This record gives sequence, structure tokens and C-alpha cells, in this order.
Amino acid sequence: MTAKPTGHYVLKADGLYLQFDRLFHAPIEDVWYSLTNPNAMKAWIGTYTGRPATGGVRFQMTAEEGEAEWQNVSILECQRPYRFTADSGSGPTGVRVFCHLIEGGGMTTLTLGQRMKDATEAESMGPGWDYYLDRLIAARSGAELPVWDTYYPVFAPHYRELTVPSAAKA
Repeated sequence: MTAKPTGHYVLKADGLYLQFDRLFHAPIEDVWYSLTNPNAMKAWIGTYTGRPATGGVRFQMTAEEGEAEWQNVSILECQRPYRFTADSGSGPTGVRVFCHLIEGGGMTTLTLGQRMKDATEAESMGPGWDYYLDRLIAARSGAELPVWDTYYPVFAPHYRELTVPSAAKA
């Protein structure tokens, strides 16, 4: 797989999002499992403890260098196997992420987005999500996991130069 920057801006009712799409030759339930099962998640991004049905879990990224801290995550919406929205942290460092899945023709499209506080965040956030989503693809196929240096700082100019929707500037 050749890595390339894929993120683009989308303006939603609650703000500006950096959004990514990936296509899987798999049923929707199978992709959902990769996104929501704590053991399956270990292969590409991290893991969590707790019961999502309670509306909150503790999440830890395991693909980062060093020991990452556990984060409190609030699950705002969950419609298995189609969508979930979650907030990690609170205040100025809080992050909102959504995942939407749709299946058709034996394939599933994953759309993932992270709400932006400031468009300048895309320069570091964009390469990170490209990296993690490519790790997801590699982990699901048994391929070698991508190397971070392929993504950052190489992809930073792409995200720095993205056009912010004019309505988001108002």
C-alpha cells in the first residue's frame, strides 16, 4: 500500500471536522468489530476498559511511543453497526470523533471524522489519522504495519494547505 494523505474538511452543525474515508472488502459487522472490540483495536490503535453500554469507557492508545495515559471517553451516540460518536477528555483538550459505516455490494465504507477547534490542528492531526486508518487496513489484512515516518512530517503540507470551508471562517 502506498500511503497518501486523504483527509478533507466537512462542516457539520457542531463545527468543522477533518474527515477520512476507507473502503473494506468486508461485511459491516466485521468492520464494526475492528472499531469497537477492545482486543481487535489493540492491533491498530489502542484498547479500552469498561462497558460501552454505560455511556463511558477508559481508552488507552497502544500504538504510540512510550506509555500513553488512560483517557475517559464519553459515548454520545452508538447505533450498532452503523455509527458512533464519542468525546475524549474535556475542556480545551477534549476531542470529538465520529465513525459512520455503510455497506453495499459486499464492501463497507468507513467515514471517520474529528472535530477541529482550529484548522491549524490539521497539520498534525491529519497525518495521524491517515496513519491509524492505514494501520487498521494492515492489521485486518495481516500486512506489515505502516511506519509513522512515512506520514509525518511528509503529509503535513497537504493538511496545512487544505481549504477551510468559508462558512467555518465566519
